[in-house]
Amino acid sequence: MQTLYFTLALFLLLNLIVGMWRVLRGPTAADRMLTAQLFGTTSVAAMLLLAQATDKPALRDVALVFALLAAVTAVAFIRRAWRVREKKHDGN
Repeated sequence: MQTLYFTLALFLLLNLIVGMWRVLRGPTAADRMLTAQLFGTTSVAAMLLLAQATDKPALRDVALVFALLAAVTAVAFIRRAWRVREKKHDGN
């Protein structure tokens, strides 16, 4: 069963490498933010798989921190994006 967990974690890491292409090519900030969210959720899933495969509960804690950081990052991006959008519509 550990081999399956390690294989799935490797697949998720390869998915992150492909996602990096989107960061470099993303035409808008929203594309880049969605890719950052992909990185966050994929890293949480990979950490959970590795925690199960290696039987190290500390990795679950790291996954929870990554999930929290991903949520905070999304909120910060949205607040910043709306401020820029409001300034453009106000004519300032």
